[in-house]
Amino acid sequence: IGIATCIGLIEETKLLVDVLRLAGFETRTALCKVGSIDKTEIGVPEELKIKAGHEACCNPVLQARLLNREHTQLNIIMGLCVGHDSLFIRHAEAPVTTLVVKDRVLAHNPVAAFHTIKTYSSRMRDARRLREL
Repeated sequence: IGIATCIGLIEETKLLVDVLRLAGFETRTALCKVGSIDKTEIGVPEELKIKAGHEACCNPVLQARLLNREHTQLNIIMGLCVGHDSLFIRHAEAPVTTLVVKDRVLAHNPVAAFHTIKTYSSRMRDARRLREL
């Protein structure tokens, strides 16, 4: 089983690897920053980087190629950025499933917005339409 993971979910990925290995699966992982190409090399100005100095960009195509080279039979996405997930899926040879959807605002649980729609989030919606739900 291949795991394409975001660096922001590395601890959760380690737990997933432990669980899968306990279940008897072999795992291979590919971190989003693989290749360590600085963002300035692809045209991102220094002032737009999150931190000064070397800041590696994500590389979902290389993640897919590395897992292809390992001949994974199933790949799991662990919180890749929107768009990066699509690139990974396009270049992966094995079937892909998403275990974690990236959503930093809702702690990688985007469905939480729907769970709170009739309570906390209701102020953002039209009250009449909400009652119809």
